[in-house]
Amino acid sequence: QVQLVESGGGLVQPGGSLRLSCAPSGSIFTILPRAWYRQAPGKERELVAGITSGGSTNYADSVKGRFTISRDNAKNTVTLQMNSLKPEDTAVYYCYGTAYGVNYWGQGTQVTVSS
Repeated sequence: QVQLVESGGGLVQPGGSLRLSCAPSGSIFTILPRAWYRQAPGKERELVAGITSGGSTNYADSVKGRFTISRDNAKNTVTLQMNSLKPEDTAVYYCYGTAYGVNYWGQGTQVTVSS
């Protein structure tokens, strides 16, 4: 079964950095990873950053200048570099992708920013 697999979450102090990665399992070129979303307790899931197959990016206002999304086309992976992390960045982060018009979500990885 093909799915998206995230890695790289964890606990970090305010001002620290984390790097999240997303890659399809199984046949790696079946699903195109397209974006990172996050969901904090009691809140709706929100778009953090997106990237097209050509490399164009977009970001939520709350993370602009701090987060960077990038794509490795050879490996079909998407990475989210998160710098200057704040407690309000605490959430479960989900990778989103598509294949043949079908939406796919990863299982989520917890990011906790706390001193």
